[in-house]
Amino acid sequence: MKFIEKTSLIIFSDIVLVLSILACVLVFGWLDYDLVSNICQKAVTGEITSQIILGCSIVFILLAIKCIFFYSGDKEESFKQGVLLENENGKLLISEETLQNLVNSVAIGFEGAEDVKTRVALDKENNLQVFVNLIVKPTAVIKELSNNIQNKVKDTIKQATDLDVKEVNIKIKNIAPKTSENKGA
Repeated sequence: MKFIEKTSLIIFSDIVLVLSILACVLVFGWLDYDLVSNICQKAVTGEITSQIILGCSIVFILLAIKCIFFYSGDKEESFKQGVLLENENGKLLISEETLQNLVNSVAIGFEGAEDVKTRVALDKENNLQVFVNLIVKPTAVIKELSNNIQNKVKDTIKQATDLDVKEVNIKIKNIAPKTSENKGA
């Protein structure tokens, strides 16, 4: 949120808080209605105070219209959902889930990979950090497999999305138990 919007929201919230407290105090009978009525009447009929109240009211009306009808979100909001790419034709939002599915499909395509779980982390410059949890087959050469997955993930993401992958971190979670197919080999 921009500074002016944030400040006006704080001021608006404070005014609503004061009016809510005043309404509660009046309903409980802890404050006399006539006293509040006289204060409001003097504030509205006074030359300087009425102009201040009118100016503040106009500003709050305009801010309310802006908040209701105009989206003021920035890249931060969509940044949390995925990667926002822009060009002269428009915008493209690639979700984190899409990136994770892309990495999963790359990793599971390798012979030694048994099960894959992926998480991606995005920074403000749209650089990716990929975290892969992998269960490998008993016959897998882990160092070679992980190196191949890292290179293929970087290449695939660059080709598909034109995003730079800072690093691909692989954690070998477990080695899959030998099945009857593997025992005979």
